[in-house]
Amino acid sequence: MLSPKRTRFRKQHRGRMKGISSQGNRICFGRYALQALEPAWITARQMEAGRRAMTRYGRRGGKIWVRIFPDKPVTLRSTETRMGSGKGDPEYWVAVVKPGRILYEMVGVSGTVAKAAMKIAASKMPIRTNFVIAR
Repeated sequence: MLSPKRTRFRKQHRGRMKGISSQGNRICFGRYALQALEPAWITARQMEAGRRAMTRYGRRGGKIWVRIFPDKPVTLRSTETRMGSGKGDPEYWVAVVKPGRILYEMVGVSGTVAKAAMKIAASKMPIRTNFVIAR
């Protein structure tokens, strides 16, 4: 599972997801890409599931880039805990994704294989996505 080696602070505020993605919204490395259409938190587990699905469908051919990284800790309080006594411990990591953000890129396979692989990866995501081909 992906997680940062170290962070400056152990816990973060939840924040707000307003507007569209200003960074990471164009294809840089590959020819085919999966683009987010909705704002969401994507967990490290979901990202890994999508990556594995694409790799398996492509029969380990071509190259895949994961363009997002889970660098935000999500804290959870243990069940049946009384109110107060501070914030919970970091439980898992998420990547903050805004509309327009490229999630995965792929090169070295045919368009039909890439589209099918991206469709499987898209089913692992909690948001609507779009298959994009570089010009």
